[in-house]
Amino acid sequence: MKVSVLCLLLVVAVAYVAARPEEEKYTNKFDNVDVDQILNSERLLNNYFKCLMDEGRCTAEGTELKKVLPDALATECKKCTEKQREVTRKVIKYLVDNKPDLWQKLIDKYDPEKIYRVKFEKEAKEIGVSV
Repeated sequence: MKVSVLCLLLVVAVAYVAARPEEEKYTNKFDNVDVDQILNSERLLNNYFKCLMDEGRCTAEGTELKKVLPDALATECKKCTEKQREVTRKVIKYLVDNKPDLWQKLIDKYDPEKIYRVKFEKEAKEIGVSV
């Protein structure tokens, strides 16, 4: 009986640890995508933009990004790897500085109520982005 109770507690503990959202991360299988190549190519950048705006086909990377973006915004990227945070800052800064029209359309789609613009204002200023 004691062994059964101990096994049950162990199973519950393992399930709890496995289910804790702060331990969960987004997949890192696309962390080695060459973001600079995408940002420096009008064709590639526009393809990703159209994917995110539901105006074009998506690559596997674009599909994954589109899937996790709402959750990443809502949870302040808690499930992001450090590489994903770094790339996110780089892409945002690039879009704000070089493609403000694309940036505006993206924030209008993904933040129509301006919740995240306010929420991330301090972090944005730290990387030199005005929201």
